Amino acid sequence: MVTLGQRSPARAPAQRVRVTSMQFKLVMAVSGAIMLGFLVVHMIGNLKLFLGAAAIDEYSAWLRTVGEPAVPAGTVLWVTRIVLLAAVIGHIVSAIVLTRRAHRARPVKYAHRRPVNGSYAARTMRWGGVIVALFIVYHILDLTTGTLNPHGVHGEVANNLIADFALDRWYVTLFYVLAVVAVGFHIRHGLWSALQTIGRSSAVTQATLKGVALALAIVLTAGFLSVPFAVMTGLVS
Repeated sequence: MVTLGQRSPARAPAQRVRVTSMQFKLVMAVSGAIMLGFLVVHMIGNLKLFLGAAAIDEYSAWLRTVGEPAVPAGTVLWVTRIVLLAAVIGHIVSAIVLTRRAHRARPVKYAHRRPVNGSYAARTMRWGGVIVALFIVYHILDLTTGTLNPHGVHGEVANNLIADFALDRWYVTLFYVLAVVAVGFHIRHGLWSALQTIGRSSAVTQATLKGVALALAIVLTAGFLSVPFAVMTGLVS
């Protein structure tokens, strides 16, 4: 009981739930793995262009009907899109939060900055992420909705790709190359960082993990770039 003139005990302030940096890193790792898996599947699908227009067009149609009759047409495709969107948002938000926390941890700016021991990819992750984000928006408007594609016929994937990377649209190919190379750098550094965190033990192990990340980045970059180059050189038409 509280008597007159006696102060009531102060209530304990509500505890704020704070997401730790490690949890944000986990979100980045999981979201990155989801997007990497999508890129691998997407690259394999793109390479079907070398098997002929019918092959890639049929593959595109299959993506819209996969899961039938268990689920309505387009369900699996839309679930995939939603998961990818969540992964992209989670990846970007986590990167922003971790970057801000890193800056707050070092509030003092040095007059003479020491050279950073890191790869070119590590120093350009931020700008690479911006380029990739802009490319995703353009890519959706170009080859998904067909809004920016000169052919833009739904279901005619091969013709859309051929029209997109025509010689007179060299600027589109240039932007595509720039974005794909940025993705390659992003994958190389991000995958190596994740693998290093999991399996760091010796210089030999780190070199192996770095080699694995570099090899996968090169394969994906070459796979995606092979399509516009094949169209521009007339290998596919």
